[in-house]
Amino acid sequence: MEQEVTLMKGNEALARAAIRCGVDGFFGYPITPQTEIIETLSALKPWETTGMVVVQAESEVASINMLYGGGGAGKRVMTTSSSPGVALMQEGIAYMAGAEVPGVIVNVQRGGPGLGTIQPSQSDYFQATRGGGNGDYNVIVLAPASVQEMADFVDLAFTLAFRYRNPAMILSDGVIGQMMEKVVLPPFKPRRTDEEVIKECPWATTGRTKNRKPNIITSLELKPEVMEQRNLHLQAKYHEIEEKEVRFETDHCEDADCLIVAFGSAARIAEKSVELAREEGIKAGLFRPITLWPFPSKALAEMAKGKRHILVAEINAGQMIQDVRLAVGNEVPVSHFGRLGGIVPDPTEIVEELKAKLKENGK
Repeated sequence: MEQEVTLMKGNEALARAAIRCGVDGFFGYPITPQTEIIETLSALKPWETTGMVVVQAESEVASINMLYGGGGAGKRVMTTSSSPGVALMQEGIAYMAGAEVPGVIVNVQRGGPGLGTIQPSQSDYFQATRGGGNGDYNVIVLAPASVQEMADFVDLAFTLAFRYRNPAMILSDGVIGQMMEKVVLPPFKPRRTDEEVIKECPWATTGRTKNRKPNIITSLELKPEVMEQRNLHLQAKYHEIEEKEVRFETDHCEDADCLIVAFGSAARIAEKSVELAREEGIKAGLFRPITLWPFPSKALAEMAKGKRHILVAEINAGQMIQDVRLAVGNEVPVSHFGRLGGIVPDPTEIVEELKAKLKENGK
């Protein structure tokens, strides 16, 4: 089949990619700025073409528990929401992590705290990478910076979720979700048959499947010594993910003597900031984490060697900067620039902040 190149919003691209990537089920609830995902799926009626189930649940809590059930049966299931809605899902996400149930959660971020604003933000970085649920667990977090990546990361998120039996999150925001760009949608991938699901996911629940021992999916364990072993198993898995699944991108870093570190829509803005800084004779480069967890700490530490300054640009009060500081230590001055309340920064603001910090450092 020929590639389909078209102009669409990030939210629509993600919905269409979900259909093409063989997703078995979608469970969601409307909230701005991600509602186009549910609207697109409802309009396209994939249950008539691919057999994909699409359910508007009664709440975000119901959505994540439907995801828990579908993922526990070995199905490729997805939910989408925005910041306050994902906050309501945190208990279910922790349950999925504890029971090693794969599934994909999409967060098209808006400003907070609380109900906040419907305008874009990146203030759910902690919620995604630290986890709002209980216990020691991690969620694999991918941060798209384009409409194309909104489409591409659907299959990638499912691949990682099933490879490691772990929830994966696509952490987008109102800018990427609502902006329109050209996108090449992925080729159609057939949904797996029940036999293929059983073969690929021998751990999955099977109900009353004939001649097969039933599996029990749970995060509950009353014996502390057994629970400790389960936790040690999870930690070993997380260390493996940290070693094998780090993703990042760099731009103009070959000769850079200072770095801007940014993710998602802020990285799009920072690309222009790098260009403007270089026009003024400042050798700036961009380091963009694609996996926010696992964070590309080793790569950033190596890239930071000998740099004059690192400016972390985020649309929040300063969250990823903690991971940047942990990565580079005290060898390089690190500062933060961010806008709050749903205000998206201008590239010139980032340049001015970088110039001010370089001057402050006497460099």
